[in-house]
Amino acid sequence: MRTYPLWKTLLLLLAVVFGVLYAAPNLYGDDPAVQVSRQNGEPLSADFGDRIAALLKADGAEVLESSLEDGQWIVRLPDEERQLDVADALKQGLGRDYVVALNLASKTPAWMEAIGAQPMALGLDLRGGVHFLLEVATDDIFKAAMTRYLEDLPRFLRDQDIRYSGRNIQGDSVVLQFKNDDLRDQAEAVLGGEFPELQFSSGGDATAPTLIARVTEDESKRLVDFAVKQNLTTLRNRVNQLGVAEPIVQRQGRDRIVVELPGVQDTTRVKDLLGATATLEYRAVDTQGDANAAAASGNVPYGDELFYERNGQPVLLKREVIATGAQIVDATSTIDQQSGSPAVLVTLNGRAADRMFDFTQKNVGKPMAVLYKETQITTSYNAKGEPMRERRDVQEVISVATINGIFGKRFQTTGLDSKEAQDLALQLRAGALAAPIVIVEERTIGPSLGRDNINKGFMAALIGFLLVVAYMAVYYRVFGIFAGIALMTNLVLVVAAMSLIQATLTLPGIAGIVLTLGMAVDANVLIYERVREELFAGRSPREAISAGYDRAFLTIADSQITTLIAAVVLFALGTGPVQGFAVTLSIGILTSMFTAIIGSRSLVELTYGRKQRLTDLPV
Repeated sequence: MRTYPLWKTLLLLLAVVFGVLYAAPNLYGDDPAVQVSRQNGEPLSADFGDRIAALLKADGAEVLESSLEDGQWIVRLPDEERQLDVADALKQGLGRDYVVALNLASKTPAWMEAIGAQPMALGLDLRGGVHFLLEVATDDIFKAAMTRYLEDLPRFLRDQDIRYSGRNIQGDSVVLQFKNDDLRDQAEAVLGGEFPELQFSSGGDATAPTLIARVTEDESKRLVDFAVKQNLTTLRNRVNQLGVAEPIVQRQGRDRIVVELPGVQDTTRVKDLLGATATLEYRAVDTQGDANAAAASGNVPYGDELFYERNGQPVLLKREVIATGAQIVDATSTIDQQSGSPAVLVTLNGRAADRMFDFTQKNVGKPMAVLYKETQITTSYNAKGEPMRERRDVQEVISVATINGIFGKRFQTTGLDSKEAQDLALQLRAGALAAPIVIVEERTIGPSLGRDNINKGFMAALIGFLLVVAYMAVYYRVFGIFAGIALMTNLVLVVAAMSLIQATLTLPGIAGIVLTLGMAVDANVLIYERVREELFAGRSPREAISAGYDRAFLTIADSQITTLIAAVVLFALGTGPVQGFAVTLSIGILTSMFTAIIGSRSLVELTYGRKQRLTDLPV
């Protein structure tokens, strides 16, 4: 028999050592912990531990360890039941300048982490938490754009001294009316140069010519893309305000966003905060108009809009907005010192502050109203299981107060209950959504279910492994044991590779690992059957081993590479759990080829390669 190359055996030993070293951190598990970081992202200092220790002592909390890790303070706890209590105590003690989040702290030894050995990241289905698939309401994007153009186009025509006789919105278009065709043609010529994102067309008849403006297809895509990106930023800010560790907020397709919050179980609270589009507008009250008469007749004075207070009292407000929620740079829920009622302390940006200062300076003694605006979209399902979405626009005056003095940058807004004040302050700090979002999918995974998934997945892999090894040992005898050892090596290498690249393990990922075990055995079966055929053909045992491994290689490579191509396609086109399955399958295919061709061959050569007289093979 020819000498088996020594470097292949050394390569196998090196791979085994590497695999054991980088797979080992997964055996240590995690401690339930509370993570503390600064709101602005700056790292904490070592002396911050004294403040943490004082708060923990005052709360009487039992902790395993409290330490500074990567600029964040990690408090390890003996069990999960104490997590919420300790987190609440730290939140109250530290205030809003710090983010306190529930987390899991790895128990991996420091020397392993120093060489980059870390446990695999667990997906939402294994760790527990909530998953939302959100869809941006694109109709509202185009509606807002048309409303904007309804103001911009006439204003530009007035600047160009081109008269129009009417304007309105019809569907997805802005329609301008003119007295004759000449004025319409002049308007089309100047508007086409100023608004290249719009497509203009003529309409109407000779007595009432019109000019119809629609956004181009490229502009439509840009508007949707901008709104989705703006919503992504806003949702990330809101998730950060929630204090969730390792959240996922990412775009999916043209107009959808995936939000996954590990460790969060209160879906109602999360939905309220993620989907809320609440904002404020500060407007002047029309004291000359009769609000009750306008409400009764429906005739609203020019330049006014009719709204209602929460007690049902009608109020006429000027259309002109003094400041909006988009101009608010900070907002804090507080208590009004005079009335003792909940309030939101608002800070405006420079431009809005100047405008507020000018307005209050000219209107001392006059009323100013705070208009609360919110879009609520609820989803229900009919008898066929089809989603039915209902939209509700809430617009109500929450406060009408007399301006007693001049103010600009900072002031209070009252008229809210305690929860509304807290939620509104959070939403204003995080920014407004560019367009409403609709929750099209919602899933909640409990921590106990996550642990149950891990246990069941581990048992499935273990039972599958033992059954395969038992079958191979019975059918192929000693060579079957070699296949079992190769199979174990393959499993260790898969776990090590996923830990090294920090791939997220999900439940479909575990299915991919179990499938990989079966495929790894297929490679050994191909080899062993080829060895048997060579023995039946009259070749010597040593020749049969060489021929079996060498000639089966191409067959194994063909089958595994085609599966690998399918896995790559799955990863490229799939999302979430499908990608997790594709990752484990791809890694498993590569490692199974290595362990089947080099791993089991090395075991065979080490066992039978040096025997001088070899008359039979236990295969």
